[in-house]
Amino acid sequence: MSRVFSHYLCRQSMLRVAFDLGFALLCMFGVFVAFADRLGAIVPHAAPPMLSVAAGLFVANTGAGFYQRHNHFTVYQALARAALALLVILPLTYVVFGMLPADLANRAAIQYAAMFGVGAVVLRRLYVTLWGADPLSRTRILIFGAGPAAQIVGATLKTSDPHAHIVGYVSGPNEKDVAVSADELLSTGGQSLTETARRLQVDEIVVALTERRAGSMPLRQLLDCKLSGIKVYDIATHFEKTLGQIRIDYVNAGWLIFGSGFNQGFGRTLIKRIFDVLCATALIVLSLPVMLLTAILIKLESRGPLLYRQERVGQNGKTFEVCKFRSMRTDAEKDGLPVWATANDSRVTRVGAVIRKLRIDELPQLFNVLKGEMSLVGPRPERPYFVEQLTAQIPYFAARHSVKPGVTGWAQVRYQYGSTVEDSQEKLQYDLYYVKNHSLFLDIIILFETVFVVLTAKGAR
Repeated sequence: MSRVFSHYLCRQSMLRVAFDLGFALLCMFGVFVAFADRLGAIVPHAAPPMLSVAAGLFVANTGAGFYQRHNHFTVYQALARAALALLVILPLTYVVFGMLPADLANRAAIQYAAMFGVGAVVLRRLYVTLWGADPLSRTRILIFGAGPAAQIVGATLKTSDPHAHIVGYVSGPNEKDVAVSADELLSTGGQSLTETARRLQVDEIVVALTERRAGSMPLRQLLDCKLSGIKVYDIATHFEKTLGQIRIDYVNAGWLIFGSGFNQGFGRTLIKRIFDVLCATALIVLSLPVMLLTAILIKLESRGPLLYRQERVGQNGKTFEVCKFRSMRTDAEKDGLPVWATANDSRVTRVGAVIRKLRIDELPQLFNVLKGEMSLVGPRPERPYFVEQLTAQIPYFAARHSVKPGVTGWAQVRYQYGSTVEDSQEKLQYDLYYVKNHSLFLDIIILFETVFVVLTAKGAR
């Protein structure tokens, strides 16, 4: 994992993106070399279409999920995603290269050859996803600990990081409750932790000790490992970089206070506000036809208000009225008590079921963004009734109110819709990651992933 603008990115995914974009640019440049009469005359016109198509290729492949850390697609799913990427990138290439000067020699040949080149990049990515052997070396990880915490670390690595290779577990000196299997435990043979790590050619060590009293942590040996080039992570940082969440069951206030992150400076706030206003304005203009059609359908189906207004808790605990298209019957909470939305909720209207699945009901919240009550990206705002309950039951829940709530967020693209206290705790762990590491870069990543979530109707209720 590599950290870019405070956000952890999978190194293998970054290499995939770099290879695809580099190969696509090389193909398009080769097309100009092969078909242009005078290369010097075409060079000024080549850069804009090449860069535009490369950006489109990145968006198409990202939306198709080809750059996800682990994409266990079936053949049918991969073919469908590749077809979707081709439906985006081929017309874009045709249009962009069709804007080359009309008097350019072999313009049509350049246009179709460029389409062939970017199409080949998508098909190669499809092949590598399904059948190609990954040429990248796997990360060799040693887990220092053998208790329940170490077992959970090993399980998350096996399920979430296909490039991780666990070489084994080394039990701590004071650990009595061994939870990992005996065949995974390593015998140091009298060697120190440093010598064992070097012998096994370990790249990373994750410290996952259940017992951390005096004498349990060989600090000098861990420092020697770090000085010799082996990365050493504590369990909280492991979950942060591997799962993109801060596990509240393995974190303490000291780690949150003295660690990096939670920067809420004026400059970052100003940049985020400008980004919110520009994007919200553009999205409102683009979605006006959709919002108009939605309004008509809601009015045709049932009587009642077009919009649903509800009190939510925003930044610093201040309340505001969130605005959404009404997707439920007007008597959804006739007894006056707030109720979680559930799967196949009987209170949802027919039009409501569609607009909730496509997230169209959230579009009026863009006006909350313009008013400054919400941000485009941030933790989802909760109702005061639930906030009071969750703050009392879940540690650090109030920390999510240190930033503006968002129309979409890191928890929304990483976890299903939550309708229980347990779901709220899981989502909080993603919200804490966002609050700790938020940046314009992470906001853009979340917006990209939101498009994928909307297209697949993932987690909608």
